[in-house]
Amino acid sequence: MNILEEFYFGNIDPNTQSFDSSSSYGQAMQIIADREEKLSALLEGKEKQLFLDFCNAWSEINGATAVSKFIIGFKLGSQFTAEALKEDWDNDL
Repeated sequence: MNILEEFYFGNIDPNTQSFDSSSSYGQAMQIIADREEKLSALLEGKEKQLFLDFCNAWSEINGATAVSKFIIGFKLGSQFTAEALKEDWDNDL
């Protein structure tokens, strides 16, 4: 199977990524999760709902940013591929 077939059949999922929990990214993610849990436990009523709304909005922004960066990266990669496969090599020299 080629990469397009693999992608079509769901064998490639660009959204599924793992990371090293001891990396700076992993440590920052752990801090965020810990703080969110602690703040959520401390807050009540309107304050808790305000905090949860903030967390959800921030998550939406991060998701939208990830999609946008994926699309930009994919387009840039496609442009690199198109340029690399260009048949008119003489003009590039």
